[in-house]
Amino acid sequence: MNSSPRLEPRIDQFSGSAPEGHVAYLQWFVFGLFFVFGGITSLNDVLVPKLKELFELNYFQAMLIQTAFFAAYFVVSLPAAILVQKIGYMRGAVVGLLIMMVGCLLFIPAANFGLFIAFLGALFVLATGVTLVQVVANPLISMLGKPTTAPSRLTFAQAFNSLGTTVFPWVGATLILGSLASVSASELSGEALAVYRATESAVIKHAYLGIGAALAVVALVVWLNRNRLIEEKAPRVDLSSSFSLLKRPRFAFGALGIFVYVGAEVAVASLMTNYLMQADTLALSAQDAGERLALYWGGALVGRFIGAFLMRFIPPWKVLVVVGLGAIGLIAVSVFTTNTVSGYALLAVGLFNAIMFPTIFTLASAGLGNRAAEGSGIICMAIVGGAVIPPLTGLVADMATLRAALLIPVVCYFVIALYALFCRSDQTQSKTLPLI
Repeated sequence: MNSSPRLEPRIDQFSGSAPEGHVAYLQWFVFGLFFVFGGITSLNDVLVPKLKELFELNYFQAMLIQTAFFAAYFVVSLPAAILVQKIGYMRGAVVGLLIMMVGCLLFIPAANFGLFIAFLGALFVLATGVTLVQVVANPLISMLGKPTTAPSRLTFAQAFNSLGTTVFPWVGATLILGSLASVSASELSGEALAVYRATESAVIKHAYLGIGAALAVVALVVWLNRNRLIEEKAPRVDLSSSFSLLKRPRFAFGALGIFVYVGAEVAVASLMTNYLMQADTLALSAQDAGERLALYWGGALVGRFIGAFLMRFIPPWKVLVVVGLGAIGLIAVSVFTTNTVSGYALLAVGLFNAIMFPTIFTLASAGLGNRAAEGSGIICMAIVGGAVIPPLTGLVADMATLRAALLIPVVCYFVIALYALFCRSDQTQSKTLPLI
């Protein structure tokens, strides 16, 4: 194990009201950062049908949008942790924000050249920045205030994340999907097709340039306040040793649970717009179907608070079993019915997704003690499920139908229910869980 130093942060103890007010001011920018995280991630669900139509892709190819984004979690998580160890939390956050901004700027050449692979490259760079900032975001918000109120700040920050996933798809559908109802790339050819792709790519470019401008402002604020945090040297943990945690069955199964959960959630969201456009579901236009994504992610926002209340009285593993089987039940209802029931049953899956990530995370981390941070890094890498499961789902959709493709998320939710049952015999787990 290496003995090179690691940065262990703490908030400087200020006297007077001005510094405290400044810390509170910075808190709100971090809350805004969580809002942007959620929004940027959920905006991918709008890009899937947009780029699918624009470049005449099949579902497997369109799902590579999610692969390009979520692959960054697997590739970048540990390097990001090493970088933060070297330069500190505040500077690490600034670097991450600037990388996110660069990712947004890369939508300019992607749109100008009109190449699908260029959009994938821009998304990967954007997600690289998101991953780096997420490595520091939770501890950073914990440090921006009194330790006794850190849990409430984390809860509040996560609520902003869920709010972002609710708002961005609605706005993105209005800005990005509006024109899909009037014309289709499949109806055009030659110069007309080139002009259409250039025009519609510009719509995407302008949306991400707006996000990039907002990120630049946030990065500047964090940089100007970087010295408000004193970071002291401490023994560094050899991150490669973290993988030994996978020898623990409960933790390894939990990491798998995160893998399939993220994959299922992203796969369902990615197919949602096209699913709701089908004649045998809601028969909506692309814009209207995209706007309905707000209900899917809004259900997750509401479900977080319902789940937090229930887990005050019900063991977490029981709640996890119920929501896992509930998600399966709703997908079954959607697949075997039509029209309004079919469409809204699938939208309701978001409500059952709400508590899965924090519950799986907490159950998997139980008993890790001072290795909890290492476990968090491994679980962060397991988010790569969002890069693997959606293309597999898209492949089934290409080979069969969108309804048949929902079998893949069903298998994922079944694995989550099994993990909950696996945890039921562990008497060391708490009967309640915090909303994280």
